[in-house]
Amino acid sequence: MITSTQVRAARALLGIDQRRLAQAAGLSLPTIQRMEGSAGQVRGNVESLVKVVEALERAGIELIGEGQASAGGGRGVRLKSPPLDAAS
Repeated sequence: MITSTQVRAARALLGIDQRRLAQAAGLSLPTIQRMEGSAGQVRGNVESLVKVVEALERAGIELIGEGQASAGGGRGVRLKSPPLDAAS
């Protein structure tokens, strides 16, 4: 399933804010805020998660699951495991 970090990173790559993602997905702004506020995997009902994933994919985002290879040939960014400590 998608993580809150993936949603935030996808928005950053697209240069859109939470409001614009909410509009594209047909969801409310508070729903997107809750999803992005989740720790780890996004919590929410499956229908809302699917809407977010579909909206991101329509906008050109390829979501890559843990241990999966990218199917596309475009540029991208992938988080290594474990992530770097931002405080360092």
